Amino acid sequence: MMKKMMRLLGILLLGVIMVGGVTVQQKVSAADVIDEGNVKKAILVVSFGTTDADTRAVTTDAVQHKIKAAFPDYEVRQAFTSRIIIKKLEIRDHLKMDTEKQALDKLMNEGYTEIIIQPLHIEAGDEYEKVSRIVEEFTKRHPFLKISLGRPIFYFTGQNERPDDYMIAIKALTNQIPRMMNHDAIALMGYGGLNPSNTAYAALQMKLQDAELNNVFVFTVEGYPTIDTAIKEMKYNKIKRVTLMPLMLTAGDHANKGMAGDGKDSFKSQLIAAGFQVNTYVHGLGENTKIQDIYVQHVQDAMDGRYDKSVRGSDRPIIPVIE
Repeated sequence: MMKKMMRLLGILLLGVIMVGGVTVQQKVSAADVIDEGNVKKAILVVSFGTTDADTRAVTTDAVQHKIKAAFPDYEVRQAFTSRIIIKKLEIRDHLKMDTEKQALDKLMNEGYTEIIIQPLHIEAGDEYEKVSRIVEEFTKRHPFLKISLGRPIFYFTGQNERPDDYMIAIKALTNQIPRMMNHDAIALMGYGGLNPSNTAYAALQMKLQDAELNNVFVFTVEGYPTIDTAIKEMKYNKIKRVTLMPLMLTAGDHANKGMAGDGKDSFKSQLIAAGFQVNTYVHGLGENTKIQDIYVQHVQDAMDGRYDKSVRGSDRPIIPVIE
């Protein structure tokens, strides 16, 4: 006989929602608490998106398949945050992709009450914050939903018993970095932007130095470090040959045109003009199986509620609330 679907009718329980590692408690009605044995569980894999089918197959789809293989008891679905890409795919390819909100609505309507959202973002910038806001909205609208938001590639830096996401990612990156001779270098191109979290790229440069990868340099399309910063550092280190690589999930227009294109303003052309011999490696991080493994681990961490930022050590008193 099935266990009762409802428990302790008429009293209020505390629903636990884990968002970005933070546990939030809300009052919920016990009438809507479903027996744990009948919980429908899902993982929503969210990325910016790409219009290139071949690129999608080896990046976002590949990560989704790996997550599905790791967690066979969960329904695994995909969503894009870029409305422009979604619209283009629908018009050009008659392919309907959900936004993160549409995908969550569908899961809710289908009766899923435990959802892990794993963004495929590199750092916690604007796109990650977009997903975070949607998660917060859903926790308010659906207080009985258990929802956890995973973290991007670059997040923790190794303090207070947290993992060093940078060093873990750097180790994964060595899976695709070619052997370098004297005067060779790798230049990693990130997107960047105005969001304060984009300081992750500068932090990555310092972590690369800590890892003694002194011939790997980071620059961004929009932000810091800039291509001029990278050129200055490479000249200081007497670099002659440079391999350009995108530090992005997918190798789209930024990688194919802005980075590796032959236009005079491309980063390839700028490096050639600065006196370097240039090779290009036009593959997104999503193709790197070790990077895929990182996303799988971040899903597991979100499921387990690890690294809850609301938990403070005994040597760190609770921050008082100032009225």
